[in-house]
Amino acid sequence: MARARWRILTAVATDVRPLRVSAPFRRLWVGNSVAQLGQQMTAVTIAIQVYAITGSSFAVGVVGACALVPLVGFGLYGGAVADAMDRRKLALGASTLAWACSIALAAQGFLHNTSVGVLYALVALQSVASALEGPAANAMVARLLPAEHLPAASALNMASFNLGFTLGPVLGALAVKFGGFGTAYAIDVLTFTAAMYALVRLPAMPPEDGSPRPGLKAVVDGLRYLRSSPNVRMTFVADLCAMVLAQPRALFPAMAVKVYGGGAATVGVLQAAPAFGSLLAFLVSGWISRVRLQGLAVVVAVIGYGLAVGSVGLTSLLWVGATCLALSGACDMVSAAYRSTILQVAAPDRMRGRLQGVFIVVVAGGPRAGDFLAGSTGELLGERVALVLGGLACVAGVLLAVLRWPGFLEYDARYPTP
Repeated sequence: MARARWRILTAVATDVRPLRVSAPFRRLWVGNSVAQLGQQMTAVTIAIQVYAITGSSFAVGVVGACALVPLVGFGLYGGAVADAMDRRKLALGASTLAWACSIALAAQGFLHNTSVGVLYALVALQSVASALEGPAANAMVARLLPAEHLPAASALNMASFNLGFTLGPVLGALAVKFGGFGTAYAIDVLTFTAAMYALVRLPAMPPEDGSPRPGLKAVVDGLRYLRSSPNVRMTFVADLCAMVLAQPRALFPAMAVKVYGGGAATVGVLQAAPAFGSLLAFLVSGWISRVRLQGLAVVVAVIGYGLAVGSVGLTSLLWVGATCLALSGACDMVSAAYRSTILQVAAPDRMRGRLQGVFIVVVAGGPRAGDFLAGSTGELLGERVALVLGGLACVAGVLLAVLRWPGFLEYDARYPTP
């Protein structure tokens, strides 16, 4: 009996083999995990400082636009650059720019800056750096690990992000309360050193022979490749079905007041629930690496996500709604792990940077479009109706996509094809 229990435990426990088999990946993961906490601290600190300066929620919303526009605009180009030069050097250079922005944010915080334009400019520069660094860093993972460890690596990266997303804002708010804006930003400067150290220790990653020069032609070639690669394309379509059609975040403030009779604390519970669910799923993610039909797994996970989000609109009990949101986060973690793996394995190395650029644009733009759609629907039909319709639209969207490209259900990790 004890031996059977041990086998079950080892079958579902988190797969940390990628951290054991590759020292460069281990350093990169630890560095990014530490840096992610600081980055999320900075994100909430910027919002608090902008509101303190202006007293305007609109001005706080402009921060998002300042980040999104450069990220989308430079994301595709950053991917083309990542395919044309040493990815380690590109990631290191872009991270140096981001680190300089963090230092500038700390300086203006300690100097009690009252110009919101300074903050907007620094946010935009940080976003440019992320658009250049992200494709290069993501495209490097497939060179650091054997293919069989990539699903587990994707789960580890998702856990790192969600841990930072969950703890970072809380730590940032506490740092502002007890130390002021400058102190909160300075912590980000310190945590960023971990990411910089990991990049410095990485091996060189020059482009393959015949890689294109960065520019519009390289970007267009990448989009053409995506057009002719149905399995890779479906990873983006599935993500857009979830993030555009069933993104619930914009509805949380109204749901907290109108449905649950709460306030800011209730909004915090709703915001944290998906990330908490993702972390719980990560703790029992040992099975992820053993699934071969990864396309089918993505579809099932996205359907589960849509059903979980839609179910939130069917209840007026906070604990039930939070549980459904946690389930949505768990499904999103599974979907993201397989989508990232397919993108890393099925695409050739010479295209990985450009496809990671598309990935960044989708990940950055999809949820923002989803916020607008959910908020608009909630205003017209009510928040609970918007959640139900969004969840059903997500399920319908991914099923229609499968009808259009049924081969995705047969994508086999043993025989990856784009």
